[in-house]
Amino acid sequence: MNHTLSTSLLVAGLLLLPVAGHAADGRANDGKTTEYVKDSVITTKIKAELAAEKMSSLVKINVDTDNAGVVRLTGTTATKAGADRAEAIAKGVTGVTSVKNEIKVVADK
Repeated sequence: MNHTLSTSLLVAGLLLLPVAGHAADGRANDGKTTEYVKDSVITTKIKAELAAEKMSSLVKINVDTDNAGVVRLTGTTATKAGADRAEAIAKGVTGVTSVKNEIKVVADK
């Protein structure tokens, strides 16, 4: 009786071995999903910090992050100081490798 149970468990374990190996690999999706999440987290952190500044001129700024951590800032602001502040905020976020500041300064009418 004990021999039958042991054999059954051994066979079940051998059948599950490929599944366990695949799950332990962690690169089954080539890391693309992980990179996408990382990029969106960086973008979200920058947008949250821009919103926390409560400067109306920072509201019209768009943030885009690529899979290498390069942030591209676009949009408009009323002052050069606003564009510089947005760039400084982006550079201060963990995971950002560089910032391309393409924000245009447009005087309010």
